[in-house]
Amino acid sequence: MKALGIAGSPRANGNTEIITAHTLKAIGEEGIETELVSLSGLDIRPCNACMTCKNEEACPVDDDLWPVYLKMKDADAIIMASPVYFGSTTALLKALMERTGYIAYNNGRPFDRKVGGPLAVARHAGQNFTVAQIAFWFEIMGCFVPGSTYWNISFGRAKGEVERDEEGPRTAWNFGKNVASLLKKLSA
Repeated sequence: MKALGIAGSPRANGNTEIITAHTLKAIGEEGIETELVSLSGLDIRPCNACMTCKNEEACPVDDDLWPVYLKMKDADAIIMASPVYFGSTTALLKALMERTGYIAYNNGRPFDRKVGGPLAVARHAGQNFTVAQIAFWFEIMGCFVPGSTYWNISFGRAKGEVERDEEGPRTAWNFGKNVASLLKKLSA
């Protein structure tokens, strides 16, 4: 079994990567292979509604999406994390969600019955909407979304501040443990 964490922040090594890695560590402790993919530095463009993916499992947009999509298909669990930008997920993660969603939806629904869920980080507010926005993607894709002890949100602005948030990392950890538990139950 494998869990893939996607950090949707354009900022490398920031709070979003930290909380995603923390969640993956909880999953890894349960004997599940994990991988973190940072979208920082990647060129992932928005969907242009060309509808090529309706006829074949392909996307003609020439950018960095396809290797990430293949990792998502290969994973048993997918976690998507985003900082809050103006009350919402980043454009980078939203572009990934739109394009992988369309490709998958039109080509056998490869994310159906995978385990997945959202994480969000912000300095003050907007996490709940961002978590909901990402969770809706998982629901449309037919994924199982386990809960935690609170919403999967953390607080932090400057790099590393999320580590000083007491409740957020604990919630992310418990979410990771629930992802691992659900994966094991589904594979039994």
